[in-house]
Amino acid sequence: MNKVAAPQKESALKSQFASFAIPILVITGILIYKFVLGNSSNFQGGDPANHPVEEGVGHVLGLIYKGGFIVPILLSLVLMSLTFSIERFLTIGKAQGTGNAESFVRKVKGHLSANNVDAAIAECDKQKGSVANVVRTALTKYKEMEATSGMDKDQKVLAIQKELEEATTLELPMLEKNLVIIATMASVSTLIALLGTVLGMIRAFSALGTGGAPDSVGLANGISEALINTALGIANSAVAIIMYNVFTTKIDKITYTIDEAGFSIVQTFAEKHK
Repeated sequence: MNKVAAPQKESALKSQFASFAIPILVITGILIYKFVLGNSSNFQGGDPANHPVEEGVGHVLGLIYKGGFIVPILLSLVLMSLTFSIERFLTIGKAQGTGNAESFVRKVKGHLSANNVDAAIAECDKQKGSVANVVRTALTKYKEMEATSGMDKDQKVLAIQKELEEATTLELPMLEKNLVIIATMASVSTLIALLGTVLGMIRAFSALGTGGAPDSVGLANGISEALINTALGIANSAVAIIMYNVFTTKIDKITYTIDEAGFSIVQTFAEKHK
């Protein structure tokens, strides 16, 4: 009973991960902006309204703080990109199994060629992960069809293929889960950065448009706001795009491995039961 409940509990936590992670990351971004970047030690005279200190880490932190109220939003997006990238990396890594997937498929093919289905199933238990789960399901059906009478070869082959498709349909969606969030970060980060840039430029031009001498502090703050938001947004967008492409490539590789193993299982059964 406990063995069944544990995976169900783990699956429920994974499915709810985004719903509780996003609010926490937004709050974390705001807190970092307020208490880390906005720390009084980062500014001349200990006043966040002044310019950042001349040098050191405080200068960089204070400079980022000057990006304005768009910065905590961008910080939240950066944290989301990092968090969901780590989460996907761990999940997809676990799905690939404990050993090399290509080596695992070769071993399964070898056992099937030797007509040793039990050894192939044992290999799946060693490998673990999504690939092994799908292959094990197909092998179990393979063994069941071998012991079944009253069905012709084509019906048995179709039964194995159907079992394989159902198992694949159950496993693959978990691999793609939360990828849409990473993809969203790639586009939304750029748009929000653009908004921050526009607001910063408005502030800079307002400082230039004042009567008499231009407001140098307002001009500097406006330009800082524009450039800092642009830098944060573009950097986060670049990271999100790279990670999205990395994960989709890994998922495609897993899908190909499952297809290769499934084709081999069906083909072997068809050849042995002519």
